[in-house]
Amino acid sequence: MAIRWGNYRVKGLYDELVRTAGKPREYSQALCDYLANLSDKEVNELKAAADSAIHVMGITFRVYNDEEGSIDRAWPFDIVPRLIDKKEWDGIEQGLKQRVKALNMFIDDLYNDQNIIKDGVFPAEMLKKSKNFLEQCKGFSPPHGIWAHICGSDLVRDNQGVVYVLEDNLRVPSGVSYMLENRHVMKRVFPEMFEKYSILPVDDYASQLYDMLVEMSPRQIEEPEIVVLSPGIYNSAYFEHAYLAQQMGAELVIGTDLVVGDDDCVYMRTISGLSRVDVIYRRIDDWFIDPEVFDPESLLGVPGIIRAWKAGNVALANAPGSGVADDKVVYAYVPKIIEYYLKEKAILPNVPTYKCNNKEEREYVLDNIAEMVVKPANESGGYGMLMGPHASAEEHEKFKTLIEKDPRNYVAQPMLTLSTAPTMVGTKVEPRHLDLRPFILSGKNVTVTTGGLTRVAMVKGSMVVNSSQGGGSKDTWIVDMEGD
Repeated sequence: MAIRWGNYRVKGLYDELVRTAGKPREYSQALCDYLANLSDKEVNELKAAADSAIHVMGITFRVYNDEEGSIDRAWPFDIVPRLIDKKEWDGIEQGLKQRVKALNMFIDDLYNDQNIIKDGVFPAEMLKKSKNFLEQCKGFSPPHGIWAHICGSDLVRDNQGVVYVLEDNLRVPSGVSYMLENRHVMKRVFPEMFEKYSILPVDDYASQLYDMLVEMSPRQIEEPEIVVLSPGIYNSAYFEHAYLAQQMGAELVIGTDLVVGDDDCVYMRTISGLSRVDVIYRRIDDWFIDPEVFDPESLLGVPGIIRAWKAGNVALANAPGSGVADDKVVYAYVPKIIEYYLKEKAILPNVPTYKCNNKEEREYVLDNIAEMVVKPANESGGYGMLMGPHASAEEHEKFKTLIEKDPRNYVAQPMLTLSTAPTMVGTKVEPRHLDLRPFILSGKNVTVTTGGLTRVAMVKGSMVVNSSQGGGSKDTWIVDMEGD
């Protein structure tokens, strides 16, 4: 037998599949029994089948490095899925819906009445120094006050089993295509498991996304023209842009494919002439989307697109300016934001967060930097962070200087010991730390993917799960034990 659960050690950790002493959790018993009956040869065959499926399906991600530049790599995938009981997931889903609803109200308020500032709940100083608050969007409100139509919130579980929201991604969140493709791969590799378990589907995401985008159309026609606006083939998420366009039956375009007419409408260049565009799912950052309004040097965007958007002639998802809430410092205020707008306590807790612009909190961070994770306010992908317990004294001093120079730009959090899940290392399993990114769609209704993209740190003991920094991924199964 390749896998012996009695040898699987999780002392001091919370494991998603296995309790202490190698005993599977109730909802993972059937999977663990199946894996335990596999020989080394069968494990290798399953891994080869997954690698082959990834190759045939062309699932890649793009990374950059100084030596090789931009290169495509096969998607790193682990064949042992991550399981969550539906009973627990129902509560997580409600917490995510609550969170994104409050964040959309917060964004809309900031660009209009700013009542949350007037009432002293959110400091005006925070807004003044926000890199993602766009003055060009002030006084405007998109239909129904929804700015972030697609949100990817990162969840982590600590070693006590408590689920926290680690951060919210409200600008151009990525990764959903890998969630969908992970499921396709697993159905090829473990078809019998889908008969043994009642696993909630994720395959309907593309149709849910399409339906939401149709709802946004300013023209009430049966088949509005929807396009996915990409920076182009050299973008790290280009696979996802192409994948979602194909799944929705939408056109994949770059900036030069679109033009804004004298009537302030957006048109797509086609072989038969200009065709009116109703909805743009844009995967370009705010600053590059319209050289008339933002960066005049941008070659990625469409001149006049903001004009067309404000005139109500085209819908943009996500709306420019939604990134004001995609800020590690704003994150620290989200529990208060939920209470302010919804008059409810946050269902999902934040990781305790120290705001370095606050003198007392900053002094605590500087005194305890060796134990803290320090994050810049607006970086993503794990860049620009300090993992205090794993950093050198020289790095600690460097970050102290950065914090003192620009306190508004940094927050710090205690180093959580993330939960683990069994991960294939050769033909054996070892615990590896992971997180989870579910995707939330906000239209007339708010929907949450049943599960999400589980990212796993492939290096033993590492807490860094980002694929750009060596992480891998797993399929995430929300299992309905009562419907079994």
